[in-house]
Amino acid sequence: MTESDKVLDVVIVLVNEGHASTAIGPIEIFSSVGAMFNELRGSPPDPRFNVTTASIDGEPIESAFGLRIAPDCSIEDIGRADLVMVSASGPLPSEWMSRHAALLPWLVERYQDGCLVAGVCSGVAFLAEAGLLDGRRATTFWGVAETFKERYPNVDWQTDLLITEDAGLFCGGGVNAAADLSLYLVERLCGHRVAVECSKALLLNMPRLHQTGYAILPLARPHADRKVQVIQDHIGRNFRRDVPIEELADISGMSPRNLIRRFKEATGFQPGIFLQLVRVAAARRLLEDGAPSIQEVGHSVGYDDVSFFRRVFKRHSGMTPVAYRDRFGAAPR
Repeated sequence: MTESDKVLDVVIVLVNEGHASTAIGPIEIFSSVGAMFNELRGSPPDPRFNVTTASIDGEPIESAFGLRIAPDCSIEDIGRADLVMVSASGPLPSEWMSRHAALLPWLVERYQDGCLVAGVCSGVAFLAEAGLLDGRRATTFWGVAETFKERYPNVDWQTDLLITEDAGLFCGGGVNAAADLSLYLVERLCGHRVAVECSKALLLNMPRLHQTGYAILPLARPHADRKVQVIQDHIGRNFRRDVPIEELADISGMSPRNLIRRFKEATGFQPGIFLQLVRVAAARRLLEDGAPSIQEVGHSVGYDDVSFFRRVFKRHSGMTPVAYRDRFGAAPR
C-alpha cells in the first residue's frame, strides 16, 4: 500500500441543536469510500477511511428535530487524526457557543498537530470562534452569512462559494453541502477516480463549489498566500477566455516575473498550467454528465481547437476525453 492509499483516520464531531444530516451524511460517505463501489462490482472492499464519531463529553447529542445520536467516544478520547469534521449546530452561535466551549481549544490542538479541520454550515462557527479562520477564506450557509460576518469580522467570508479551502481548513456552505464537502475531501485525499466511484455508488453528484451559478476549481496544495488566492479566484471566474499574465500582474500588483515565481511556490503550478487545470476540471464535469460532443465540451471551456483540447485533456487526465466520458460518464437513463 502506498502512502496515498493508506487508511486515513476521520473524526466526525457531533454537536447539539443542528441538522443530523450534516453528521450522518459525512459518516456514510467516508465509510463508503473504497468499499461500496467495490462490493457492487464484485471486488473485495478496500476502505480508505476509518471513521470515528465523537461528542464533546461522549454523551449522545440531540439534533434540532429531536434525533438522538450516540457517539463512539468523547473528543478527549481521540488520539491523532488525519481529518476532523464538525457538524452543524443552530443558526445563531450566540445561543449555543458557550455550551460547546470545550470544543474550541481541542480543534486548535488538532490543527496544530497537522490535522485537517472542516466545518459544515453553522458548524463553521466553531472554526471561526477558535480563531482558526482569522485572515483566511471561509464560507457558510447564506442564511447565516450576515450574522457570521458581524461576529467574526477578521474572517475573509466568501459566501458565494459552497466550499472553501485555506491552509488545511475546509468549510461547507449549507446543510446539503455536507455531502459536497465530504466528496471534495475524498477527492482531495484519495484522488478523482475514487471520489467518482463513491459518488456513483451513493448516487450523489460530484461536488459543486458555488452556492450561486456554475464554477469549478482544480485541486491545488494548501497555501496562505493571499495574492495568489486572488489570482486563483480570478482565473476560476474567467477560465473560458485567455487570461494573460499581464492581466494577472495588474490584479495582484506584482511584476509578471514575481507573480509566476510566487504562484508556483504557492500552488505548485505556473499560472498557465493552472488555467489548463481549471479548464480540464470543468471539462471533466461536463463529460461526467454525458456531454455527447467533445468539440462542444472543448469550446465551452475555452478551446476552439478540438485537437489541442484533446492533447491538454489527456496530459492532465491520463486519458482522452472520449475514454474519460466512457469510464466516468453518467449511465444512460
